[in-house]
Amino acid sequence: MARDVNRQWLLRARPEGRIKATDFELVERDVPTAGAGEAIARLLYLSLDPTNRVWVNDAESYLPPVQIGEVMRGGGIAQVVESNTPMYAVGDLVSGLTGWQDYVRLDAGAMVQPLPKGLSVPPEVFLGVLGFTGLTAYFGLLDVGQPQAGETVVISAAAGATGSVVGQIARIKGCRAVGIAGGPEKCRWLTDELGFDAAVDYKADGWTRRLREACPNGIDVNFENVGGTMMDEVMSLMNLNGRVALCGMISGYNSDETMRGRFDVILMKRLQVRGFIVLDYLPRFAEGVTQLAQWYAEGRVKHRDTIVTGLEQAPTALNMLFDGRNFGKLLIKVADP
Repeated sequence: MARDVNRQWLLRARPEGRIKATDFELVERDVPTAGAGEAIARLLYLSLDPTNRVWVNDAESYLPPVQIGEVMRGGGIAQVVESNTPMYAVGDLVSGLTGWQDYVRLDAGAMVQPLPKGLSVPPEVFLGVLGFTGLTAYFGLLDVGQPQAGETVVISAAAGATGSVVGQIARIKGCRAVGIAGGPEKCRWLTDELGFDAAVDYKADGWTRRLREACPNGIDVNFENVGGTMMDEVMSLMNLNGRVALCGMISGYNSDETMRGRFDVILMKRLQVRGFIVLDYLPRFAEGVTQLAQWYAEGRVKHRDTIVTGLEQAPTALNMLFDGRNFGKLLIKVADP
């Protein structure tokens, strides 16, 4: 094997506010060996996502919290380096919950699946537009948001991994796609490269007025990633019988502030507000990946990754999500295939 130790990030403290390096400990352990019916895979890319911050809270969510002393949970792409099972061959690429570690043991309970073979795309794409990120955008917009051609779809955190895909799918479906992002560079990327109809810089003065100008016919679908005051502003512009696909509320993940919504608008505008988790759609993943792969091959859905090198960077790099310093998908490159 390429490395004689297995580095693992262990959770050592429940974070208060922003993630700190002292909330985790990097330890070195022996590289595991494969027992009967098992395989060992080496991590190539680690996905950093806002939900990582949720998992380290001492509170139940859609998955149990990571316990103190456990390897930090995380999704990744890994390559099989040893196998005692017909399920995996040496060299196979797998995607799933690998954890923040160099090597992962693949047994019958491993939450990973082999990547499709024969596709001429970089493996990291399966953590983004062809992975959980793309599937979150696909099912969240189409199944929860139910956009109709000619409607206006507003996406918060639109330059992030999920939001950037949502806007492109909205355009494919004939909708007006309006993104909210931080900074002129991100806004230009949304409109000039991804084809959004408009982008609003929430860091600029008068952004709420610009949002109203970008949505002259109101808002029919809100794909919500941020929550807080941004969500309040968007909901105030919603049309009668509008839909809110509640994907995330990242503005509150590092604080004790109660996440909230405009219940007065929900009532008066008869809005449908539905929270969802991509794992809800596990039985339909093949459907989503097939369609996303087709759009990707046709150049109708584009992506951009922000890649940080080195597993040791994981805790500090995670804060990039909350500072808005990433374009598209935020990844840690751990090793080459």
